[in-house]
Amino acid sequence: MTTLLPRVETMVGVLYFALFAMSFDFVSGYTGYLSFGHAAFYGTGAYLVVLAANGKLPLLGAETPFVLLLVLGGLLALLLALLIGAVSFRLTGVYFAMITLGFSQVLYVFVRDWDFVGSNPRDGIAVTGRTTGFEIGVPGVDALNLAIGQLSGDEIEGLLGFVSLSTTEVSYYMVGLVVLVCYFAMQRIIHSPFGRVMVAIRENEERAEAVGYDTFRYKLGAFAISAFFAAVAGGLFAGFRRSATPENAFFFLVAGDALLAAIIGGFGTLAGPLYGRLFDETVREFLSKAGEGGGLLPYLQSQLGEATLSTVVYDGLTVGEAIDTFLNGHAALYVGLLFVLFVLYVPNGMVGTVRDRLGGRVAERLPAALGRRFDR
Repeated sequence: MTTLLPRVETMVGVLYFALFAMSFDFVSGYTGYLSFGHAAFYGTGAYLVVLAANGKLPLLGAETPFVLLLVLGGLLALLLALLIGAVSFRLTGVYFAMITLGFSQVLYVFVRDWDFVGSNPRDGIAVTGRTTGFEIGVPGVDALNLAIGQLSGDEIEGLLGFVSLSTTEVSYYMVGLVVLVCYFAMQRIIHSPFGRVMVAIRENEERAEAVGYDTFRYKLGAFAISAFFAAVAGGLFAGFRRSATPENAFFFLVAGDALLAAIIGGFGTLAGPLYGRLFDETVREFLSKAGEGGGLLPYLQSQLGEATLSTVVYDGLTVGEAIDTFLNGHAALYVGLLFVLFVLYVPNGMVGTVRDRLGGRVAERLPAALGRRFDR
């Protein structure tokens, strides 16, 4: 089982990046406007956390509560989204996607060459002004705060008399708590009258305008809300990793990974990107190099006997060499092939396909379907 499931540390990354992918799906999946520049907001949240922890921001010291930093990063990204959206939503389709990508790349180049963040901004920034972990909980109440990150120092022993949690496991649950709260908040918005208009814009924007809705304001609002949650995800990323770089925070391929998770999990499902990211990371770790997750390669090398591994299969190529050649370091190749297969044969993604089979939302239909099955 450990061969198939990702490590706990990997799962923490799945959670905070899934939140970013959900924020991407919030605007792109429910309004139909692809935001290829969404990494700008993710990076904003990440850099604000690190810069504040290093004491480089006015009024925000190293001891500023982490939850407050997440909110402030979200608000800063929200304002940035309003500025970008005010220009970008004058366009539609591929032109909107490309202009948001352009804004993101402008920020990426700016941050990469911004001497304020450090002596070598191209290498990114790391937390140096804070020796403790970033605490999630109720600010000011120590008993209701637990720190995230490998250097957090928080470890729980004997919880409820028998459960013990390592620092990484504590991070998993605390990051998961924030992601869960953000998910429910986005779900509530989607199922509000505001969310109904978002879906109406996706289905037929001209008709929504004809009914009397100011679609520009609704699109701008959805864009700003999604930017807020994207920045929260970036803040969780920086808080757990204690560092950020232009490449893993602001680069446009970060938004590309969110698009990949949304398509695999189910575009326009909100929960789908979580499963899509989990599937992506599971495959990557399962096909990882030896020593990087206990995946298929080390499993085969440990389970197959020496005689089998040394058996020649073709033109001097042994079984061991073949396994190493086709598996070692090629996880991204197989993920790409799986992505193509999903686009071709599972266009609605995992959650979307299950929803179609059940005839409605999974949370509503699945219990009823299971009940009918067990009643037989």
